[in-house]
Amino acid sequence: MSLSPPRPQPRPRSRRLSALATAVAGALTAGTVLTAAPALALGRAHGEPADTAPHITAPRVQAEMRDDEVAALGQEHAEEHARARAAVRGVGDYPQTTRTNRLKALTDSQTSINAGFDPTVFGAFKEYFPSPEFAAHIAMLPTGKVLLFSFERIETNPEKEPAPTQTTGTENAGRAYIWDPAKGTGANAFTKATPPVVDMPDGLNQPRPAPFFCSGHSFLPNGMLGVFGGNLGGNGGTGAKLSLVFDPWTETWTRNPDMSVGRWYPSVVTGADGRQLIMSGQSELGWGTPTPVVERFPAKGHAVPTLKTDTPRNTPVDRFKADAPFTLDYPHLFSLRDGNIYAFGRQPNEQWAFDPVNETRSDLQARPDGRKRNYGSAIPLPGGVNGPDSALVLGGDRDNPSTLRFANGTWTAEKSRAFGRTQDDTLLLPDGNLLTVNGAYDIRDYGNGPYNPNADLKYRQTELRDSQGNWRLGPVQRLPRGYHSNAVVLPDGRVMVTGDELQQLANDPNINDDMNGTIEIYEPAYLHKGNRPLLDRAPTTPVGFDKKFLVTTGTPEHAAKAVLLSPTTATHSVNTSQRHVELRITSRAGNRLELQAPPDAKAAPPGWYMLFLLNDQGVPSVAQWVQLGS
Repeated sequence: MSLSPPRPQPRPRSRRLSALATAVAGALTAGTVLTAAPALALGRAHGEPADTAPHITAPRVQAEMRDDEVAALGQEHAEEHARARAAVRGVGDYPQTTRTNRLKALTDSQTSINAGFDPTVFGAFKEYFPSPEFAAHIAMLPTGKVLLFSFERIETNPEKEPAPTQTTGTENAGRAYIWDPAKGTGANAFTKATPPVVDMPDGLNQPRPAPFFCSGHSFLPNGMLGVFGGNLGGNGGTGAKLSLVFDPWTETWTRNPDMSVGRWYPSVVTGADGRQLIMSGQSELGWGTPTPVVERFPAKGHAVPTLKTDTPRNTPVDRFKADAPFTLDYPHLFSLRDGNIYAFGRQPNEQWAFDPVNETRSDLQARPDGRKRNYGSAIPLPGGVNGPDSALVLGGDRDNPSTLRFANGTWTAEKSRAFGRTQDDTLLLPDGNLLTVNGAYDIRDYGNGPYNPNADLKYRQTELRDSQGNWRLGPVQRLPRGYHSNAVVLPDGRVMVTGDELQQLANDPNINDDMNGTIEIYEPAYLHKGNRPLLDRAPTTPVGFDKKFLVTTGTPEHAAKAVLLSPTTATHSVNTSQRHVELRITSRAGNRLELQAPPDAKAAPPGWYMLFLLNDQGVPSVAQWVQLGS
């Protein structure tokens, strides 16, 4: 959602791509950073006077003028506010021909560019298909299906805000769909999962599906998804107090008692005790009122759900004793090997650790780059059989490609990516390597000004990090995807890429149908290196920590490694659920392998994980789902 109406910034004369095809003309070789096409200079927005003209207020700006602002601020300052509101609303229509031509140009350029990338080295994009959901939020469910959720759009023009951030009443509604990869890529592979109908406390008495977009979420030990916060509507983004649970086993939602404070853009993490900590977010008072209150779900005194049938009902949150005074939202939260929750804020001096047992907060060393990082990714790095003990912070600053690792209380610089990007999504792969997809210049800005969908096309290019920390540029996505982009690793090792409603609207081949989202499928290089090992059977009952358990494989000679990869749930480049944990192979007998579970819940919080076998080339099996618990 738009954080607030963007204030016009002094900058060189606006630039716009003369045509998308121009941006990709010419041969580009593997490893080349993709840049935007030569730009044509434009003057002021259509309908506004030239810099040397007498003082005239453009009609579209005049329509946004407010008498109270003129009285309080003066004509010139009030016009700045009106101009910002006009920019948010956009100008003109967005014809279908433009959408169709854009998609064709991007499709052609992707084919041309990616011909230079060897799939056995860089992987390959293989599928692109429509989806009914924008997917500002995503969750890889332990059923093998994917939950996608966001909002009911109020606009189809990608030069305007499609989300009802500033809207109250029935238009301010949430929506959700489930994609079943086993059913393929057509419309029948998607089913609607409407959230609970709620009469929001806006005084309008207009019940509607809960507006949970821009909420925070993480998994409970029984595989259910806790979703907290959302949009009450108006005032730049007002926090809702919603507390919801999605049950993947029945594919239904449950509403629980509200939180004590509203939260718009909160973060949520599941700790070693299986309870969720909820931090940050703009309160029910509106934008500019971030709450320091930390809440916990389920509240103490209420059991942590571990069984598929343990649906939390009438289950409240309670107040965590320590506060989290973040001034900016969506901090990165990770439960690391020592059992503490590490909170990496977007401001360099807002870095803290939380002790879930003693309910205390301690200061961490400030991030040494000294710069604010906007929405960008972070990863808990693989830490072997004992779980992660460090995190990598990257992205969120278009002018800063650096990556910083936090371990043992200090920050160290790691090898940088090729260029800075915001809105990126970085994923842990089964082989322990990292993949960055998506990215943009800033919020709602792809390099040519807010709400201009013409993008600097370098942000389509993926980046891959190997076990030595070396980054290299990879193939390009079809769409540039920035704000509200998302990605998950599927149980078969492929990567699903989706999100960014503005780009999906700008490239929709039929804006009048019900399929206004899109999904892309990327196959990492390991899927182009020969046959997979087989994982035929894994335990169907919970596996205790540090316990040994048996799996069967039809290719025992190719089972070199076993790993657990946690399923992803993410939004706004924040993914608190990622985790890669190796398992000891303690014995082999025919087609049976004996594996040893992680030593305790600090190494891997209780819950559902994808279990992969890998061969000596890092090629993964298709995963089996395993539940860890005491």
